[in-house]
Amino acid sequence: MTIINGYVSPRFEPVGQVFDNLFSEYGELGAAVTLIHQGETVVNLWAGTRDKESQLSWQEDTRLNVFSVSKALVAVAVLQLVERDVLSLDQTVASVWPEFGQAGKEGITLRQVLTHRSGVNAFHAKIPDEDIYRWDRITHWIAQETPWWTPGESQGYSPVLYGWILGEVVRRASGCRTFNDYVQQHISRPLGLNWTFGLRDDELAAIADVTALKSPSGQASGGLLAESMRNDPGGVTAQAFSNPMSLMVGTNQPPWRQAQIPAANGHASAGDLARFYMALADLKDERLLSAEIRSLCWEEQTHSARDKVLQCPISLGMGFMRLLPQGVASQRYFCHPGAGGSLGYGDNSEQFGFGFVSRAMGLSITMDERADKLLQAVYGCIRSDNGCSVCIKLDVNECEV
Repeated sequence: MTIINGYVSPRFEPVGQVFDNLFSEYGELGAAVTLIHQGETVVNLWAGTRDKESQLSWQEDTRLNVFSVSKALVAVAVLQLVERDVLSLDQTVASVWPEFGQAGKEGITLRQVLTHRSGVNAFHAKIPDEDIYRWDRITHWIAQETPWWTPGESQGYSPVLYGWILGEVVRRASGCRTFNDYVQQHISRPLGLNWTFGLRDDELAAIADVTALKSPSGQASGGLLAESMRNDPGGVTAQAFSNPMSLMVGTNQPPWRQAQIPAANGHASAGDLARFYMALADLKDERLLSAEIRSLCWEEQTHSARDKVLQCPISLGMGFMRLLPQGVASQRYFCHPGAGGSLGYGDNSEQFGFGFVSRAMGLSITMDERADKLLQAVYGCIRSDNGCSVCIKLDVNECEV
């Protein structure tokens, strides 16, 4: 029996029950969930272990690689510079990064990159595995890359290149030495977050190892994305997720953890995710963005019935995904999932910030079934008259692979 640590307020006990069930129903190994509602932390739970040998207990502040959840920090960094009139959304990337303006990329705008309409989604040629750990080398390759389609013509998710493109823009426009320097100064420190890119040597031992979820329990084992990768190994979907191969196999190793890969290797705790999203969901909190510009996070900017990379329907705000848990309707919601299951999520309508992290990686590429169940419980508790009941469904999302 897994011991659940932490606190849950009485009104939100169903969220705690769902979290407890993850360990028995899904074979969860180590995870945490935090919910901040109307500025108050009402759920803060953690359980399990954080290392491959399952010897080290998960702690309240345990961090792990949250993969694409970190794209939200990239988006906010750009939006902050837009708000300060340092950048504009319809400005070209090349106007800040001249070397980028070649091979059909001359007219690509920040708006197109933020909404995954740039066509710069993956490398065409094989990239040396070790080059993703060197900012100068990877930006060199990106500058030479050609779009997979006419920029602005279609929507196609950019799993990793998105972060380096916008990260280089932020670095150059802000004058910061590194992208992480900007994040620490303008996002993490103002909110008291321990969310960072590029870990120090003394931080490595406390990071949770990620591994495969052994009992997916209802999650699809195939999906259109996996089928696309199998059927067209040289296509944009396969190349986006597997070129270089170190994107798939290096995530527990020091070189990965100590590199800066803005779209995919931020390290954070569940509490970090919840505090970040609460700061955006609360319109009175202007530490990150003003009320006016932050509406871009949840207002739909683009939608595709079949995203050219993810191979499923996706609605996007400005750098955020617009995903709802099964059976829930809302108005001003925004989030970003990470490969394997982690999720940062906010709802301005209901005034909450939510974070879920797990070291047991499931098969979903958008909202993992475990996070979906937790969010169903969150919405149920917030909207229930007595705060004591919520119906948990067993449906799965279309985009799970």
